[in-house]
Amino acid sequence: MEKAIVKIEGMSCQHCVMAVKKALGGVPGVVESDVQIGNATVEYDEAKTQQRDIEAAIEKAGYKVTK
Repeated sequence: MEKAIVKIEGMSCQHCVMAVKKALGGVPGVVESDVQIGNATVEYDEAKTQQRDIEAAIEKAGYKVTK
């Protein structure tokens, strides 16, 4: 298992948190995610997904991933 901390711009409320959680829940291999305003800590199976897939799902939900 891998663990990634992803910084996210554009989140301002609990609705944003839920939208990111929902997006992460749709990524194969994501085992657990702790989402807060401004970041997400994601544990995932690297055999099923990669960090760029996680970041793409967050961006598809309408938020910006920052480095």
